[in-house]
Amino acid sequence: MFPVPPSRISLGFSTSTLPDLPQVAVVPLLDKELGVHKITLATTHRLVQPPIPVNDDENQLAWEAVFPSGSINPGNKSAPPGGFGFYLRGPAAFAQALQDSSVNQEVVMGYDVLFQEDFHFQKGGKLPGIYGGVGQSAYGCTGGRQHDRCKCFNLRLMWRDSGVGELYAYVPQDARNSERLKEIPPRSIQHPDYGFSVGRGAWQFEPGRWIRVMERVKLNDVGQENGEIEIFIDGKSVILASGLVLRTEEGREAHVQGLHFQTFFGGHTPDWASPKEQRAWFTNISGAILKPSPAAARPTSSHDEL
Repeated sequence: MFPVPPSRISLGFSTSTLPDLPQVAVVPLLDKELGVHKITLATTHRLVQPPIPVNDDENQLAWEAVFPSGSINPGNKSAPPGGFGFYLRGPAAFAQALQDSSVNQEVVMGYDVLFQEDFHFQKGGKLPGIYGGVGQSAYGCTGGRQHDRCKCFNLRLMWRDSGVGELYAYVPQDARNSERLKEIPPRSIQHPDYGFSVGRGAWQFEPGRWIRVMERVKLNDVGQENGEIEIFIDGKSVILASGLVLRTEEGREAHVQGLHFQTFFGGHTPDWASPKEQRAWFTNISGAILKPSPAAARPTSSHDEL
């Protein structure tokens, strides 16, 4: 379930029973137990039995995202709402442990996603990812936001045309971050007003099968450039960005706050809209706080040169 050695996990949770570790609590896929809050109005995330069993368990449930024909970014008032959106802290003990901003925090969180077999990706859309920052500044660190960017980060993923994947990052506006993120292959784009497309094409989402998405975030020490973001797809490291500044002098108390669990088509304009009604499902929501790891003991990766 987690793309790290079990010995590195200090505290964790999962809606899957697969981890079978004493430090990882098994919790139900329910809003209250997972600390779901700030739910986007006019959308639903119903618990359903997905069309393809998860972990060969026909009884395991998943959150269903429905994208009506013509649906687009939920901020677009002229199109039907689609997908869903909310923030997720995790169970109480995990959420409380995340509050400690005094440590060099390292967290891994993720989920399994299934796109229906004939899913049409159109130009692109958003997928959940880790968010954080200082208090309430952590919320809404998206949508072209420019103020207080030194106090927040939002690390959702995107699918693009044909299911091409990328990290879609809002990070503190720092020249060092731009320099390092632009180096990530196969293609990275610094958008002037919106998020940073990182590693576009590093993987591809395939409709009709469950895909495991896990994201590891290591916050930097304040005043140092030692933050990291790593994306794992089906257990394989596909993006590793290092030398980052996610916690700034102005945002010294920034910490990971959980998952921004959001999915929709867009973009903002009609050419991004879902071309038909279609669905995706999410389950096996998981998170873990990691113990510090000596540099010499860190796992090697094909991205180490970055």
